[in-house]
Amino acid sequence: MNYKFLLSTFLICQSIFAQEVKNDSISTKKISYKELIIPSVLIGYGIIGIESEAIKNLNTEIKEEVNENIDHKITIDDFTQYLPAVSVYGLNAMGLKGKSNFKDRSIILAASYLLVAATTLPLKNITHVQRPDGSSFNSFPSGHTATAFASAEFLWQEYKDVSVWYGISGYIIATGTGFFRMYNDRHWLTDVAAGAGIGVLCTKTAYWLYPKMQKLLFKKETKATVIITPFYNGRQTGIGLLRKF
Repeated sequence: MNYKFLLSTFLICQSIFAQEVKNDSISTKKISYKELIIPSVLIGYGIIGIESEAIKNLNTEIKEEVNENIDHKITIDDFTQYLPAVSVYGLNAMGLKGKSNFKDRSIILAASYLLVAATTLPLKNITHVQRPDGSSFNSFPSGHTATAFASAEFLWQEYKDVSVWYGISGYIIATGTGFFRMYNDRHWLTDVAAGAGIGVLCTKTAYWLYPKMQKLLFKKETKATVIITPFYNGRQTGIGLLRKF
């Protein structure tokens, strides 16, 4: 599989997405072009690393360094990938309101996770990269890391206006998830980097798409006004009814 094809495809999609963001007045409030830079760099690095010998050697060196300090595997990353997202609901339950209500944030989160799955699963089959432990050929990108960073971006979007520290804590947890994927010998650094970028972009995309999804899935409620008034015209008495849709 030629990484140049994947990279060029990604750059084209990113360029189209950035242009849509620029032209859409609703989405401009949700995401800016600058926000795409870091996740794009992470994904680009991961894609280039699929065939770059220099980056492959770096992957191997990091694997050997990490493996020297492994006493036993720690599967905490199976849970921490969801922790930032769960924290959003926990904070709301404690009375600390975030950006969106329960319905809106739940749909956005579901859309984000769906985008993560729709991106990572096909890429695993296309790239066919062997895992560091040799167990399978679906290493790139890291799905756990993608989910963790999608969750972290979700926490950031919901609470960045309350306190940036909520968002920062989510990203710390997501970074830890990526580290443990390497610690457990399940992923290379390039897998984790690409997964992080994909996760962030998926959540940003979910927030950008949500106003459009609202228009498609939910009809606007119509407010009907009814006015009832008695009348007398000198000869007749009655009741008048006016209904405004």
